[in-house]
Amino acid sequence: MGIFSRLADIVNANLNSLLDRAEDPRKLIRLMIQEMEDTLVEVRASAVKTLAEKKELERRIAGAAKEREAWEARAELALAKGREDLAKAALVAKARYADAIADHEKQLTDIDTAVARTTEDITKLQAKLTEAKQREKVLVVRHEQAANRVRLREKLHDERIHDALARFEHVERQLDELEGRAEAISMGRGKTLADEFASLEADSRVEAEFAALKARVGARSGGSGA
Repeated sequence: MGIFSRLADIVNANLNSLLDRAEDPRKLIRLMIQEMEDTLVEVRASAVKTLAEKKELERRIAGAAKEREAWEARAELALAKGREDLAKAALVAKARYADAIADHEKQLTDIDTAVARTTEDITKLQAKLTEAKQREKVLVVRHEQAANRVRLREKLHDERIHDALARFEHVERQLDELEGRAEAISMGRGKTLADEFASLEADSRVEAEFAALKARVGARSGGSGA
């Protein structure tokens, strides 16, 4: 495949459709980037050669133009000296250079058209390359996130985790049974001597607080009545 046909294929390619069809989009976009970069190098090298040819043609045109003017001056000189034969010969030489100039100018026009087209294609390809590199960065992030999700789900479905959770549940059941036994042992038992005294002390505190509250309320009521 030639440089310019390959360039046209890349420039006209739809990156989204290519990535949608790819089994490994990350690998495909890396290959596309490499292809674009290689093509850019080749196209620019070809453009340099074309520009060199343009400069050579411009030099030839300038040289032929000088020769044409020189032969025109010789024809005038010969005619002034009465040498019509030399004047005609000089005009024939002038015509040859004029034809050469016309050919060179046509080639120059073709080269200018090719350079303009190549410049436009290079601009488009550079834009595609920039887009591809941006997509590559996005794909790298997405690939890493997907890989992390896969690893996490593999761990969640790991039998060792299920076994560990089952062991935790077994321990919890044993603790529930132990706590139930402790509660069952204390059920139906009467209060101890210490429990009785603690209850009396609590009752005394409540009675004292109640008496103080009653005194405060009575004092406020008496004061308001006065």
